[in-house]
Amino acid sequence: MAVVRQDFVQSVVASGHVQTPHRVNIGTQVTGTVKCVPVAEGQSVRAGQVLIELESAEWSAALAQAEAAVSQARARLRQLREVQAPVAAQAVRQAQVSLDNARAQLHRNMDLFRQGFVGQAALDDMRKTVDLAEAQLRASQSQFVSARAGGSDYAMAETALAQAMAGAAMARARLVYATIAAPVDGALIDRAVEPGDVVQPGKALMVLSPAGKTQLVVQIDEKNLQLLAPGQKALASADAYPELRMAAELVYINPGVDVQRGSVEVKLDVPDPPAYLRQDMTVSVNIQVARRPQAVLVASDALRDAGRSGPWVLKVDGRHARRQPVRLGLRGGGFSEVLEGLQPGDLVLSAKATGVHDGSRLRAVAKSSAEASTPSP
Repeated sequence: MAVVRQDFVQSVVASGHVQTPHRVNIGTQVTGTVKCVPVAEGQSVRAGQVLIELESAEWSAALAQAEAAVSQARARLRQLREVQAPVAAQAVRQAQVSLDNARAQLHRNMDLFRQGFVGQAALDDMRKTVDLAEAQLRASQSQFVSARAGGSDYAMAETALAQAMAGAAMARARLVYATIAAPVDGALIDRAVEPGDVVQPGKALMVLSPAGKTQLVVQIDEKNLQLLAPGQKALASADAYPELRMAAELVYINPGVDVQRGSVEVKLDVPDPPAYLRQDMTVSVNIQVARRPQAVLVASDALRDAGRSGPWVLKVDGRHARRQPVRLGLRGGGFSEVLEGLQPGDLVLSAKATGVHDGSRLRAVAKSSAEASTPSP
C-alpha cells in the first residue's frame, strides 16, 4: 500500500439524542374537572393556544357575584360623595344659623333680665337652647367630616370597595385558571389528561417542548476529551433519516466524566434544524476535531506498535522490507498522518502480513485488483 498526500480531517464519531434546552410541564393551578382537551400529543402549538379547558360554571357565577359586590361598594361611595356629604354640609349650615339665632335671643333676654322684664327661668331656658344648638352644630360637623373625603365613613366605603375589587380579581383569576394555554410556541411531547378527569395542582398534565434552539446531546469516550473544543463543526444525521445531514456546532463540554460509562457529555447547537427533527430522536454525530491540508497519510493497518511511544512500519526498499520508525500526527478514518519517516509514494506492508520482518526479501506478485509485495520463498 502506498503513502499518499491529501487533505485530511480527523473526526470523533458518537451517537446521542435530540434535546431542546428545557421542557415545560403544563399543569393546573386549581382543582377542577376537565371539560375538553383540544390538542393532541405530538401537535405543534402557538403561544396562547388553548390546551385544556376546565368546567367553569361555578367560577363564572362567583365572578358575577363578586362584580355585583364591587358595583354595590362603588354605589355606596358615590352616595357618600354625592348625597351624604352635601346633606351633611347643609346640616352644618343650618345648625350654625340655629346657633346664631339662639345666641342672639340669649343676648336680648339678658338685656331684658337686667331691666326686669323677664325672669331667671326664662333666661335659663334660653341658655339651654344655646347649648343644644351648639351640640347640634358639633354633631352635624362630625357627620360632615366623616362623610367627606378623608373621613371615617368615606374611608370605610373605600375599604369596602377595595375588598370587593380584590374578591372580584380573585374570582376572575380562578375563572382564567379554568383555561390552560400554551406559554410558548412548541410541540406537545406528552399528554396525560382526558375530558372528565379531575385534576389538581402539582401534577403535570402535558409536557411542552419549546420551539427555538435545538441541541444534540452526545456521549463522547473520555479518551477523545483532549481533541474536543467549543466551536468545532460537526455533521449529524438522525437514525430515522440516515441519508440526510444537518450542520451542528459544539457549544458545551461537561466538566465531569461519567464514571460508569467512561464518557463525557457534550452538546451541539443545530442552527437550522430540519422539519423532521423530533425531541429525543437518536442521532449520529461526526465532530471535526482537526484538519490538515495536504497531509502525508499512511493506512493505519500498516502501523506496528501504534499505541506505543515508537511506532514503525515495514517499508518496501527495493526488494527488501526495512523497518522504518515514524512520527504520527492526526488519526482517523483508517488513516494516520505521518509527520516524519515517510514520503508520498513510499510503499509499506500491512501489519497483518505474516512471515515478514526487517530485512526480508520481497518479490512482486500480480493480483486482479492491485500489485502486492510478498516475501520471496
